[in-house]
Amino acid sequence: MTIDIDTVTKILRETAETVVLPRFRRLAEGEVSEKAPGDLVTVADQEAEEIISRRLREILDVPVVGEEAASSDPGLTRALLAEPRVWVVDPLDGTRNFVHGDERFAVMVALVYRGRSIVSWILRPTLDRVHVAELGSGAWCDGRRVRREPAPADPALLHGAARGRSLSTAERAHVEGAAPALAGLERGSGCVGVDYPRLAEGGLDFMLFSGTRPWDHAPGSLLLTEAGGVCLRPEGEPYRPDGEGRLLLTAADERTWRTVRPMMIP
Repeated sequence: MTIDIDTVTKILRETAETVVLPRFRRLAEGEVSEKAPGDLVTVADQEAEEIISRRLREILDVPVVGEEAASSDPGLTRALLAEPRVWVVDPLDGTRNFVHGDERFAVMVALVYRGRSIVSWILRPTLDRVHVAELGSGAWCDGRRVRREPAPADPALLHGAARGRSLSTAERAHVEGAAPALAGLERGSGCVGVDYPRLAEGGLDFMLFSGTRPWDHAPGSLLLTEAGGVCLRPEGEPYRPDGEGRLLLTAADERTWRTVRPMMIP
């Protein structure tokens, strides 16, 4: 099975140009709603997912697990367990940023084969920048190979982030208690399509996530691991889009993961 990476890139770019960017900082009244308290969705999310899903099926006619469709029908995610090949789509990652006029949003797609991401795309529409990764073939940004250098061995030189909306009170206190021992600890951008490329390219050394939905992590986890980083559950198991679990610790390399794991996870 061969997927033309450039064809999918073109789909994402064209969708962003026709549906997403025309509404950036121009959302009309009634074009933003809540799927759940604090969980925003816009017409751009919905229309982009419809277009991307249809066009991906024209390339490979397999189930599509899209964020917005799965919000209405959570049972769609069972395809990741039941079907050998599945498209995973996040039509507008960082919707809250998008709504508030912040450029840190992305359009993301991954192709999952038997529970593993094998190809992924992350488009930053306002930058026209695309990160792609293919299992066993590496990670790339606009044709440039992305390789993650090992992070410093000294924790005092590490810069990290903790995206902790779902952390328990005890977990949050543990993370906050570790912060003084690090060079820096931030919350992240509010868009994993921004955070994973930062990890892959050296802008961060590690990041803790407290939510691991497949559309958020199937694309970026492949990008990071193909660049040389790691995406592991607290027990040390690799992230899988078809797996279960709430916490995920990503890092520049295994040594860094082992260093920060007790600092980030009680």
